[in-house]
Amino acid sequence: MNDAFKAIADPARREILHLLRGGEMTAGDLAQHFNMTKPTMSHHFAVLVNADLITRRRDGQTIWYQLNTTVLEDVIAWAMDLTTRTKDKGKI
Repeated sequence: MNDAFKAIADPARREILHLLRGGEMTAGDLAQHFNMTKPTMSHHFAVLVNADLITRRRDGQTIWYQLNTTVLEDVIAWAMDLTTRTKDKGKI
């Protein structure tokens, strides 16, 4: 889960996740939303894939990316649990 938090710490990667909420997109389609070099975009994709926040599949020369909602749900549940525990400690 630590990799997931490191991945979402970067605003560009959060924007990639936001864009993928609408469904699967190609690397090229995602890259059009950013003013970055291809190697920089590839790095962001790799960080998100390594954190299991997105999946990729190759179709010929095209790489498609999609949200891995299972891992995102786990991260959100963990954050909500942490928030609840923090609030409950204040009530002691």
